[in-house]
Amino acid sequence: MEGCAVLDAIDAAIVRELQNDARLSNKDLAARVNVAPSTCLVRQRALRERGVITGYRAEVDLGALGRPLQAMIAVQVRPHTRVVVEAFLAYVLDQPETIMATHVAGPDDFIVHVAVADATHLQRLLLDRYTTRKEVTQLHTNLVFEHHRRRTLVPTADVLS
Repeated sequence: MEGCAVLDAIDAAIVRELQNDARLSNKDLAARVNVAPSTCLVRQRALRERGVITGYRAEVDLGALGRPLQAMIAVQVRPHTRVVVEAFLAYVLDQPETIMATHVAGPDDFIVHVAVADATHLQRLLLDRYTTRKEVTQLHTNLVFEHHRRRTLVPTADVLS
């Protein structure tokens, strides 16, 4: 697969363990993947340099942050040109409610995941900040009742073998 990083069993184990708990100490991680701590540190650094590991994040309870209501907003923009797409994406990512924005193929151009305080906040976001943009031609909003995420992704070679 073009652009796909090839991981050996140890690198794959390191990635898997860090996806489950990015706060593992190097010593604990090394023990879990059965390598010396120095080897583990070198491999983690190499995984970051190769772009396999792109960062570490804390997962938070959105309700505890005052944003218990989540929505997925499907947005169509016109004209669908690089300049318009890049400008809209930059705008959406600058909004404090945005969790994630995905540029997609199909009838919609973007799926934007947002977290807001309540339905009124969501309505204000849509009416005051999305529909006022001249490139936005259509919106569809779906409320999120539950959000489930698979924590660990395995390398493609493991799935295909």
